[in-house]
Amino acid sequence: MRNLLDIMDLSTDELDSLIKTALDIKDHPDKYADACKRKKLATLFFEPSTRTRLSFEAAMYELGGNVIGFSESSSSSAAKGESVADTVKVVSNYADIIAMRHPKDGAALVAVRNANVPVINAGDGGHHHPTQTLADLLTIYREKGGFSGLTIGLCGDLKYGRTVHSLVYAMSRYEGVSFVFISPEELRFPRYIIDDVLEKNGIPYSETSDLEEAIPKLDILYMTRIQRERFLDMNEYERLKDSYILTPEKLVSAKKDMAILHPLPRVNEISVAVDRDPRAKYFEQTLNGKYMRMALILKLLGLDGKPSDEAGDTVRDVIYDRFKCPNHRCITTTEQELRQEFYSVDEEKGIYRCVYCDTEIRK
Repeated sequence: MRNLLDIMDLSTDELDSLIKTALDIKDHPDKYADACKRKKLATLFFEPSTRTRLSFEAAMYELGGNVIGFSESSSSSAAKGESVADTVKVVSNYADIIAMRHPKDGAALVAVRNANVPVINAGDGGHHHPTQTLADLLTIYREKGGFSGLTIGLCGDLKYGRTVHSLVYAMSRYEGVSFVFISPEELRFPRYIIDDVLEKNGIPYSETSDLEEAIPKLDILYMTRIQRERFLDMNEYERLKDSYILTPEKLVSAKKDMAILHPLPRVNEISVAVDRDPRAKYFEQTLNGKYMRMALILKLLGLDGKPSDEAGDTVRDVIYDRFKCPNHRCITTTEQELRQEFYSVDEEKGIYRCVYCDTEIRK
């Protein structure tokens, strides 16, 4: 049984196949109108969502299937204290596939370990958001015709922005790609991804706080909002929330074919005046997300008629209950009787990471 926990669960061949299927769905929707007849998708959304939840629901309905689920934790038994594990065990009895969003990092892993139907991670805290990355990839492909040789600028909340984390993982596998990280010092891109993905594989990147200086170099500008819901200190949020606002004036020096992406919702980091610029692709991104989620549902249910690569679990020596994860957003802080699990990054230096949220500790 296949799941989608993070974007690296899919090989590049599988990504190419999903893009091909999505484009075929776009061009020939009637061909897929009954593909998921008598199948049910459960959308378990423990935090608010508009695009992702409705995109999943539209995707399943357009495939001829049905949807059950909830749109906020207060309307589920989570409000009574039910664990993620128990929720997905129950829902697995009612649905053929689950799409789940949760505010805690690592919640998707708990779901995968306890469900007996395929699980799609629709966002776990500030950790991963692989189906948004599928939307991003189809948008980039349609605009650029491929992925190699692109310079991608990521701007805004790079610390908590799960969409940018997943996109870097995905794009790092293509030849000649480079990244420009644009953020305030307090919201810089996580060091563990830089070390594990970029430094390890010799992928060029730079870090800056100056958006206007970076814009002329970029083929893709990926804007993100400063995420209020990830901050404990509201004073810090208020200080940082307007760090970057993209306006038509700032785009004067940009390439004529640069594509502007945003996972949405936006607050005020892109002026509405930019919407009229032909390089603005963020609303098309939302439509591309529906097509890619349709392709993904078909794949995970084995209905796409294509062979599926076996998803091999990463083999790690796991240490149980020796350390406690310091990340207050980690699922281990709330899930009932969930053991603390860490894997060794460098045992000699005493560097370990939480299996659920990738938070690094040094002992």
